[in-house]
Amino acid sequence: MNTEVLVIGGGYAGVMAANRLTLRDDVTVTLINPRPDFVERIRLHQLVGGTHPAVVEYRKVLAEGVRLVVDTVSRIDADGREVALASGGTLGYDYLVYAVGSGSADPSVPGAAEFAHPIATLEDAERLRPLVETVSAAAPVTIVGAGPTGIETAAELAEQGHAVTLVCGGVLGPYLHRKGRRSVARRLAGLGVTVVEGVRVTAVSGDSVWLSDGRTLPSALTVWTVGFGVPDLAARSGLTTDALGRLLTDETLTSVDDERIVAAGDSAAPSDLPLRMSCQAAIPLGARAADTVLSRIEQEVPAPLNEAFAGQCISLGRGAGIFQFARRSDVAVGVHIGGRPGARVKEFVCQGIIKHLAGEAGKPGSYRLHKVSGGPARQAQLDARRAETAAASKSTTASESTTASESTTASESATTGETATTAGTAPTVEQMV
Repeated sequence: MNTEVLVIGGGYAGVMAANRLTLRDDVTVTLINPRPDFVERIRLHQLVGGTHPAVVEYRKVLAEGVRLVVDTVSRIDADGREVALASGGTLGYDYLVYAVGSGSADPSVPGAAEFAHPIATLEDAERLRPLVETVSAAAPVTIVGAGPTGIETAAELAEQGHAVTLVCGGVLGPYLHRKGRRSVARRLAGLGVTVVEGVRVTAVSGDSVWLSDGRTLPSALTVWTVGFGVPDLAARSGLTTDALGRLLTDETLTSVDDERIVAAGDSAAPSDLPLRMSCQAAIPLGARAADTVLSRIEQEVPAPLNEAFAGQCISLGRGAGIFQFARRSDVAVGVHIGGRPGARVKEFVCQGIIKHLAGEAGKPGSYRLHKVSGGPARQAQLDARRAETAAASKSTTASESTTASESTTASESATTGETATTAGTAPTVEQMV
């Protein structure tokens, strides 16, 4: 008898999970994705700059045994084990892999939603590309947000001759070690990018950006790269999520509500200690999610996360880049590869990811590098979280016990005809009788 597995989301995590699930001949895998092509999200800045299409045909990365449904899931019915599709149909499942990914966070800054352009999805980048083409080289372009996407977009456009200002909010590249940060700053300066650190954008209009230090910057085009958000599908479906909306799971990536629902990638929050939203985490999490489903099918206990980061790649135009090394726990160290070698590493990683996905499609189970979560460091975080939970539970129990005791005392007082009195106030004669 076949086991039906639905994978919602065809990004890095979803494709890896779907491919790996074909390891068993008795598992039928259906991948639901709103687009007919695989999006190389880590190349979207190149799409905006016109140097790469940032899409790959699914036939190149998806196993032949995976059925692709181009549609959007509007709701998950966990009790009925089926999903409702935007097209009006439904699909049933025995197990579900929730890999819906992430997008731009809704900006709260006045004018940002109307006049600033995000770059977190393919559609965002496709809308932004023609705007970049129509802006003259001398016209000021403002990039808001100095994480990897902001840095990469600033460098990509500056290398093409645009006058770019990068507004950081805090420091340039918060993830980077100070040595790596200096290297990135030098490259951006060489490209003519004006880096503004330590100030926030307070408002955006069609031709200006207002800063928290009182300055107003002219801006013919404003690109918004601040923060990530996730689809609210899990929350709308009545599943438990973290504060951002990611599906809350245990360390095997299993939903805390339903062992037949497993999460992976940016939309997963294992033990309410989610990993950094990244391709680097998404692919191994996809493999781990598939392994969890396969273990449950085989009636075995799924393995918990035991994974580690290696660092972060950032392209700095076509001629340079940086690979920032990090500890297993995803803390940057003072070692990096910069310049042209850094650019080669970045391109190697981008191409290698497609090869990993294609390799898993051709030979399910061949992907072995699924280590993401930081070993001892993550265990320490988990222990601390459990201690906090236990302390909170103990405090709640003590509070309930005190309340119950006070209630019992009041009840006994009422039964014996006694009346509670205010502390420090002598009882009246009537109370004493």
